[in-house]
Amino acid sequence: MTAPPGAALAATPGATPGFSFPRPQKWKRISGVMKTSAKHSGFKARSITNRSRVTNNAGLLAGVDGRSAAARRYHDLIVAVVNDQGGADRCAEVRLQLIRRFSATSVLAEQLEAAMARGETIDVTQHALLCSSAVRIAQRLGLGRRLKEITPTLAQYLEKAEEEVDE
Repeated sequence: MTAPPGAALAATPGATPGFSFPRPQKWKRISGVMKTSAKHSGFKARSITNRSRVTNNAGLLAGVDGRSAAARRYHDLIVAVVNDQGGADRCAEVRLQLIRRFSATSVLAEQLEAAMARGETIDVTQHALLCSSAVRIAQRLGLGRRLKEITPTLAQYLEKAEEEVDE
């Protein structure tokens, strides 16, 4: 489905300009073809040249630069929520998709709230729907922070102590 010419695309979550953030490597290069590390997967991996820009981390939303205020806020929200979830390396793809939806919903709600603060008339039903959606997504993500384990194991501690003695 494409928007009619001249339609405002900033009001739809899919039209918010994108970005990329670091993702853990889940693929291994074998004989020039990307292979998944999950052996139970029934899907064949695509070659590097046959994947989308989003999969290759070239941009969160293909064909959209990230210079608008909404895109920058979208990016900031995603980074903040990913960090709250323990980092991108600790988030499954489904969780990252939920974070994207939460961020898009939040940006749209913030835009409506800014319009209301400027004295413009807003659609209260649309705002309530956005807020309700954001709450449901946040509940699925979990409202608390997930801390990274930074305490070294005994082996790591002994190895570091050994290195300090050698210096």
